[in-house]
Amino acid sequence: MSQESEYSEGDLRKTGMSLKHDREWDYELDRIIEAVEERDAEKVGLQFPEGLKRRGPSVADDLRELLPDDVTILLSGQPCYGACDLDTYLMKRTDVFVHFGHSPMKNTDKVIYVPLFSNVDVFPIMEESLDELEVGDVGLVTTAQHMNRFEEMKEWLEDRGFTVHTRKGDDRLTHEGQVLGCNYASADIDADQVLYVGGGKFHPLGLAMEHPDKNVVIADPVNNVVTVANTEKFLKQRYGAVHRAMDAEKWGVIFCTKIGQGRWEIAQDIIDENDNAYLITMDEVTPDRLRNFNMDAFVNTGCPRITTDDGPQFHKPMLTPGEYEIAVGNEPLDSLQFDTFHGTW
Repeated sequence: MSQESEYSEGDLRKTGMSLKHDREWDYELDRIIEAVEERDAEKVGLQFPEGLKRRGPSVADDLRELLPDDVTILLSGQPCYGACDLDTYLMKRTDVFVHFGHSPMKNTDKVIYVPLFSNVDVFPIMEESLDELEVGDVGLVTTAQHMNRFEEMKEWLEDRGFTVHTRKGDDRLTHEGQVLGCNYASADIDADQVLYVGGGKFHPLGLAMEHPDKNVVIADPVNNVVTVANTEKFLKQRYGAVHRAMDAEKWGVIFCTKIGQGRWEIAQDIIDENDNAYLITMDEVTPDRLRNFNMDAFVNTGCPRITTDDGPQFHKPMLTPGEYEIAVGNEPLDSLQFDTFHGTW
């Protein structure tokens, strides 16, 4: 049941683009069953990212057919947007905990990571991307969903005359050439152009922000479109938020309690240096949860995507730590940078 094809909206759900492909996933049920048998497990926890939660019941049904009747399957209902977003409550209360859709950020025996590699053919859209690339040095990056084809992508470019530059990045990244929504260290290579193969625009947009000297070409095999990352609209949005916060007196400093997302030192530094700053701890940072706080502006020290993706939805300016430093006059306006996580958690 869990192997059936099903349309998904993907990362470009607000652009009006529709998917050109069905997607199927390998849920690696054999690995899960083996872990249950080895640990004599009675409870198995399953966590899916938001776009795949609807698959959870089918995967649970498949496991129920293969496991003893006395094994209980529990589905996490907590929001999940990355490998840094583990349901630690469920993890502590199950004998086997499985996290689907992301590669591990930290070596641990407590979590089984099932990456869910995509079955979409990446090479037709890579062929189209050649119109935006100059033959020569090129960086190659992709997301966890396409890492199973990474070496083939590299060889494909080399066969067409490119010198391909790749690197692993830092400890937060599992694979060579992998990028996350909060980390683009794999693009720190000696090439003026980078080819990003993957769905959505957020990853390559962040990459272009962190490496403004590089031409970032987006080959999206899911939505079947080639574009070039343009940061102008995004920068205008961020500069607008900074300007609106310059007159703020009361600041809410958000510390995210999710494992892998908390930056306590940064939050504490802001509190120590600003008598009008108040520390707010929370697991899920949403506009509704902050609406009742009487603040003039907020600083998010948690996941950068909360600020950049959802920033305009908050009732008061929502800034990154770097943008906060600009708003209070500690840094010049032209020092604005994309907020990223580097290193491990």
